[in-house]
Amino acid sequence: MTSATIKLFLPRGDAKGLRIAEISNWSGKALAAPRTELDDLLARDECEGAGVYVLLGNDPDTNAQRAYVGEAEVIRDRLKQHKAKEFWVSAVVFVSKDETLTKAHVRFLESRILGEATACGRFVIDQNQTSGARLPESDREDMEVFLARIRQLLPVLGSDLLTPIAHVPSMPEDDVVLYCRIKDAEARGQRTAEGFVVFRGSSAVLKERPSAEQWPHVLATRKQLIIDGTLVEKNGVYLFTKDVPFSSPSAAAAVIHGGSANGLIAWVTKDGASLKEIESK
Repeated sequence: MTSATIKLFLPRGDAKGLRIAEISNWSGKALAAPRTELDDLLARDECEGAGVYVLLGNDPDTNAQRAYVGEAEVIRDRLKQHKAKEFWVSAVVFVSKDETLTKAHVRFLESRILGEATACGRFVIDQNQTSGARLPESDREDMEVFLARIRQLLPVLGSDLLTPIAHVPSMPEDDVVLYCRIKDAEARGQRTAEGFVVFRGSSAVLKERPSAEQWPHVLATRKQLIIDGTLVEKNGVYLFTKDVPFSSPSAAAAVIHGGSANGLIAWVTKDGASLKEIESK
């Protein structure tokens, strides 16, 4: 990933309010605001031009992270139309400082963002994949650079929409891969900047331990993963259908064990060294 110097401007001095972000030597600009400050965002001159935007929130039924990705030749007009959407609580807009983005450019960016967001799997995407736009080769390269900057700025502005859950090593015997085994279940995972991730294809026990009643958050997490299709029953275990991030190794192990677990001991290398032993070196 290309290094970057990011300048963040807070018009009201509030880090949770309206924010303007720029990257040195980049022609683009990002604007982010909570829904409560939408009018302030719409009043900005930058919203008079073309751009792409992301609406972020949670699904009211499942509480899963939900996003809507869109584009417009006049950002202000399009965002006004989305006031009827209930789920979103914040918006992030990307425009060009030199006003060189065209309708074809923003359609291309919208399609690429949708594709990457779907592949990352962190958010439920609120609309279908678009067809994008055909661009000359030079324009496509310019938009890929623009997209790379969007990837860098989104986490800074509070969203991991385009951040992969984890880098899954191509070889299972890679030293960073850890295993959690109990009964017929076996899971693979690794430490991440966010805590821990369990890889797709891992398994968890079907039945919770009797003591799990003392840990309602474990039961709630397992129930939610079953409801949204992340855990699917097969051959006497639950299979993970996608990579799943957790706040800690223990939180991940607890879901696999069906009850409270010490992740520093439950996760081991292929040679049997526990995570605790590894991190104490």
